[in-house]
Amino acid sequence: MAQTPTLPADLELPVLPPRGKPRPPARGIWGTVLFYVIIGFFTLNLIGLVGTVLVESFSKSWFGTWLPQAFTGEWYTYLTDNHDMGQLLFNTLIVAIATTVIALVLGFPAAYVLARKQFRMRAVLTGLYLLPMMVPPMAYGIPLATVIIRVGLGGTLWGVILINLVPIIPFVILILAPFIEQVDTSLESASRMLGASRWQTFRRVLLPLVIPGLLSAGMLAMVRTIAMFELTFLVADARTQTLVVALYADAFSAGIRPTQAISAMAVIYMLTTMSLLVVALIFVKPTQFVVRIKTK
Repeated sequence: MAQTPTLPADLELPVLPPRGKPRPPARGIWGTVLFYVIIGFFTLNLIGLVGTVLVESFSKSWFGTWLPQAFTGEWYTYLTDNHDMGQLLFNTLIVAIATTVIALVLGFPAAYVLARKQFRMRAVLTGLYLLPMMVPPMAYGIPLATVIIRVGLGGTLWGVILINLVPIIPFVILILAPFIEQVDTSLESASRMLGASRWQTFRRVLLPLVIPGLLSAGMLAMVRTIAMFELTFLVADARTQTLVVALYADAFSAGIRPTQAISAMAVIYMLTTMSLLVVALIFVKPTQFVVRIKTK
């Protein structure tokens, strides 16, 4: 009679995993469901808001129904008859581009000092830089607009650019400083040791490494400038107003205007902002918004 073989007592058999895919914990499932519910709710609200304005801008009349009973494009013709749309678009682009370029030129040295130098009162200086972003624009906008008007820049594009630089420069500094901090200082030291001047080190070493930061700061600053209403409104006139100021004037100034025309102006304003974003994203990849080359 054959004996059944026995295994040694100290031999441990491997535990095989159960068949099939492991089920995620219940908490992870509900977290995922909640995440997609929130994202879906936000997306639906965004589509609803934008879609409502877009549909109304082409509607003949829209009362008590899901969709307008008739569509027309006359409200965009109405805008061209009552506004110089070419001048509005020109003013908006010139103010946005000029403000962004000047803010990058002035903000980069300040961001470099804050990122590289350790000195007394550094926290105080940082707070002063960021003060225009924390204080409501109207708190400093009214006295600043008074000064700009007194020196003869009121109602000019230079006046609009100048007053918009006050909050945009700190915004650029806030974005650029972390990018510069991530660039290892040993790269600059090595360049200097190899005989490069400060300008050559900046142009060939530092600048190429912080280009993603400059591009992302410029794109965000441009969009922020286009949306800047309060400060632009204080110094602009009928010849130098931008799209956002014209939109506010159509909605709240004296007189009666069709709501469809106001919606058409909102669509043009939205398309202008989105067009700049699309153009910027052609040259700037989202993965370039973060660069990490600092060695530990």
